[in-house]
Amino acid sequence: MSDTQSRDQPRGVDALKQHVILNKIDTALWASRVLTVIFTIGYVIPIFGNPTNAYYKVLMANAATSALRLHQRMPAFQLSRAYLQQLLLEDSCHYLLYSLIFLYAYPVLLIIFPVSLFAVLHSASYSLTLLDTLGQNSWWGARLLISLVEFQTRNILRLAAFAEIFIMPLAVVLLFLGRASLITPLIYYQFLVLRYSSRRNPYTRNVFHELRLVAENFANGARTPPVIRKVLQGSIGFVSRLAPPMQQQQQQQSQ
Repeated sequence: MSDTQSRDQPRGVDALKQHVILNKIDTALWASRVLTVIFTIGYVIPIFGNPTNAYYKVLMANAATSALRLHQRMPAFQLSRAYLQQLLLEDSCHYLLYSLIFLYAYPVLLIIFPVSLFAVLHSASYSLTLLDTLGQNSWWGARLLISLVEFQTRNILRLAAFAEIFIMPLAVVLLFLGRASLITPLIYYQFLVLRYSSRRNPYTRNVFHELRLVAENFANGARTPPVIRKVLQGSIGFVSRLAPPMQQQQQQQSQ
């Protein structure tokens, strides 16, 4: 039995090495996402030194992940309007912009929360691929953790979408506290517009809709004071006017 295991282990290691060589970008994406998770832990639990440095390393690791993903998905660079439109449709472009927005803002846990959730989700998925190259029965404990993450995929994506939305008022608060520049909430609004219009991830758009329904139900409740009802209705109308026209967006994407 031990002889069989000793023969299988080198074969698994060799298969892993070959997989890494043949899939360099995918492996680099996995490594950058794992680093994002590690730096997040280092910010929450300062065991690796200065937590502020760990915070900004989270954003830099996320920027590296987004840049690599764009390299995978985008054609060769062209100085044209069509190329820019295609670039802005990519979720990776959105989160590259996200990292640049907050790279010089005051550290707040909520800001790195969505990028950390995405890093956990996507690194777990590719970790399973790496484990499979080592053998079907290898690292069963890690496989169990990965299966738990994948089982919670929908909830993780919804949490990330909630964080994206509530970072907008946080950016305004940071502006008034002098912890962010005037350009931070302005550019972050553009980020939210891009996330709302995302082709691959409808969760931000869906969460906006869910929040609107909750606010409308509360505003129309019999026990809601008229002042609060008026404020809520005004806020709903204001946010709705800021939303991009999805019909036009979908027509442009189909073309």
